[in-house]
Amino acid sequence: MTDFYSDLGIKMDRGSNAIHKDSSRSFLIQETVRRGIGKLTKDGALVVKTGKHTGRSANDRYIVKAASTEDSIWWENNLHPMSPENFAKLKTKVIGYLNEDRDLFITERSVGADEVHNMGARLITTNPNHALFSTHLFRDKMREFNSDDYTILHAPELQLDPSEFETRSETAVVTCIDSKTTIICGTLYAGEIKKSMFAAMNYELPSKEILPMHSGASRLENGEVSIFFGLSGTGKTTLSTDEGCFLIGDDEHGLSEAGTFNFEGGCYAKTYKLSAETEPEIYTASNKFGALLENVVLDESTGTVDYFDKTLAENGRSSYPLSFIDELEESSRGDTPKHVFFLCADAFGVLPPVSKLTKEQAMFYFVLGYTAKLAGTEIGVKEPQATFSSCFGAPFMLRHPSEYAKLLGKYIDELDFNVWLINTGWTGGAYGTGQRFPLHITRKIIRNIQANKVTATATEKDPIFGLNVPCELEGVASTILNPQKSWEDEAAYTVKAKELAASFHTQMKEFGDFYQTNIDGAPTHQA
Repeated sequence: MTDFYSDLGIKMDRGSNAIHKDSSRSFLIQETVRRGIGKLTKDGALVVKTGKHTGRSANDRYIVKAASTEDSIWWENNLHPMSPENFAKLKTKVIGYLNEDRDLFITERSVGADEVHNMGARLITTNPNHALFSTHLFRDKMREFNSDDYTILHAPELQLDPSEFETRSETAVVTCIDSKTTIICGTLYAGEIKKSMFAAMNYELPSKEILPMHSGASRLENGEVSIFFGLSGTGKTTLSTDEGCFLIGDDEHGLSEAGTFNFEGGCYAKTYKLSAETEPEIYTASNKFGALLENVVLDESTGTVDYFDKTLAENGRSSYPLSFIDELEESSRGDTPKHVFFLCADAFGVLPPVSKLTKEQAMFYFVLGYTAKLAGTEIGVKEPQATFSSCFGAPFMLRHPSEYAKLLGKYIDELDFNVWLINTGWTGGAYGTGQRFPLHITRKIIRNIQANKVTATATEKDPIFGLNVPCELEGVASTILNPQKSWEDEAAYTVKAKELAASFHTQMKEFGDFYQTNIDGAPTHQA
């Protein structure tokens, strides 16, 4: 251990302080409680608060701009360039901060359940609960590390002076591809740790013909694999952790000709309105000793958590290791997929709950990435907002979307899987008027598809979006399948649907040649 960390500049002789490396989860939990950072529930889960940052700091993401990254990074994706000089200054400051009179917690983990295409992740942090989080979301170390592996310098309570480093605020999440280093300052939200490594994988894997995916994945008893793309809050975790399915992973995966593999070693589930009735696997996992709960309301007199109280945040989170899930694919791997689902939360309530996509439509909607940002997942988001997030995970995609779409198209051709667009958003009207699709309805749709009952079902083409919508599904009312019929005012539906379809064309025109090449997948209505 000593050589790498000493060469990095970490002071190894800390006097009365200590460096805790790869400590047990029970020790990290004990330290979090002892330091007054967290409290235990009656079931033994650890509860912490993350202050004002209860979601990702989407506008504080930086990439070091150098010869190697100038043309390979998708800078238009709200990725701010940082000069190598400013990064060097920042790294010196952060290491100096870590070397002050305090304990450090180090974990050495791996990302990616693949013997060849895994990546090492060293975390150096000031807080035991963040080290615990890394033991959940990253995997056991698979091999000895080398110069291709990443180091995360985590100083969550260090507030930066924006004028010193030309940052937007006192918070910064900065990645240097050349030195394989990420620095996280000014935010206690643990999700920044896991997403920093997801971004690194998204940058590194395409050159190896592997499609990195912001998705959940599960397999059925017969071995058939389903992949669920979607932004946080659209149903990836819930649907991939469904009863009767063996969970491969809930958020980050890779796809190659050899099959599907999970990047992570655990899950990071939203907890608002979590219950044993609606999400039994997640609820059980979140109420065990070892689970880490962020920004949930704890009644200290009884030790119980109120998952329906969003006083602290609507983006309350639970992290836990995959071993907490009973129905689990222990290898974190699966075959090539049978079904791929694009989950979008349509805040306008005009998209059908399910439609089968052609290859051209799959390419179009993959890069379009239409959904809604849900409350709490990013700072400042108080209610659902329509948004476009290419590849259903744009904040973490460092390369241009066309690179990922090219790989998707390649695997649609080679692996011949079905692609479905699933609206987990609103029906009967837009947000504020209609209602969110009930979870049990979405589950019935998914289960019908996974049982291969829908592939040959008759469809009708939506006249505005050109989507192929099943005429009937077992256990699902036809009025739900056709969104126009679910609105009281069909004329108002038509107006809103045409507005949304036109916005899809406007958004995709930004991608120039890609838009023209995949125009056959676009909505029928253009203006």
